[in-house]
Amino acid sequence: MDGWDPGYGTSFGVDAAAESVSQVTTDVELAPSMWRPIGPGPVDQPQATVFVDGVRRLEARLWISAQGEGAEASMALAASYAAGSVCCCDGSAHFLNAEVRRGLFAVAPQASDVETWAGTYRVFPTVLNESQGLAMSLSASLQHQLTTLEIATAVAARALLAEHGIADGRELLIVDGPVRGRDSLPRVLGFIKSHQIAYLDAPLHAMVGTLAAGERTPVFLLAGNNWNRFTWYLRLPGPPSHPWAGIARVECAANLPASDAIALADLSQVVLPRFASTEYKDSRAPQNLYPVGGLERELRRRLGHPGLLYRALRLAAGQPAG
Repeated sequence: MDGWDPGYGTSFGVDAAAESVSQVTTDVELAPSMWRPIGPGPVDQPQATVFVDGVRRLEARLWISAQGEGAEASMALAASYAAGSVCCCDGSAHFLNAEVRRGLFAVAPQASDVETWAGTYRVFPTVLNESQGLAMSLSASLQHQLTTLEIATAVAARALLAEHGIADGRELLIVDGPVRGRDSLPRVLGFIKSHQIAYLDAPLHAMVGTLAAGERTPVFLLAGNNWNRFTWYLRLPGPPSHPWAGIARVECAANLPASDAIALADLSQVVLPRFASTEYKDSRAPQNLYPVGGLERELRRRLGHPGLLYRALRLAAGQPAG
């Protein structure tokens, strides 16, 4: 059985929205014929490990009326989203920063900001993608704003480290999800919990399922339209289950020398297993790392009570609050 809470999907599945990959280069660290599980080795530990993540929540679907004969009302999304960071250093963890935003995502050109007593939902004009449909286009626009906020949060978090006595270059930044948009940040790893695409040929793909806790695959290179990244698979510690249980994919920017990417892969083997969660504490164990799970809970708390925000939106729309 897959130990993940079914409400989060699965740790291994198919996602039509996954990034499209056009080329996979498997001889970055070892020739494909020489691929084998790589165990952890001695590394220079970071002075601080910073985790960055974001959350989003749909507060209500709104309908924006249109003027003129035959004009149709257009659906919009009112949503809250937030991003923040946690610093793990000196044997403890503490929040560095957190930002909360509210937005109205609409394709209607007449859409404007929605003022409520609980805050302003700033309008974000959205372009309808005919191949996705309206709902997916609005959701993609929301996700784009969340990613933008996560990037700004990551930059700000790194700037705050000096105030905590962390020497420049002695930190490691972990972003929950791909590193896209954050490639320019130094010493940053993207941590991908679940798997939507089989990137490797069958023999190499099968080898991933044989990894022991703390072992990783050799580094390989993924390339898509206008992007590329170094990446590798790593098994986190956890109870025995299906072959891909506890497998995470880690990635870094491809603008690094291959030797630097391999050094980051070695570092990930030592750092990430320390933060792996357990089943009785997290329904997405072990991939949902403890600092990320704690950060998600705090960010959702800071979004505010969904019932109160919904009442505020109803009042702003001229409807009874209920």
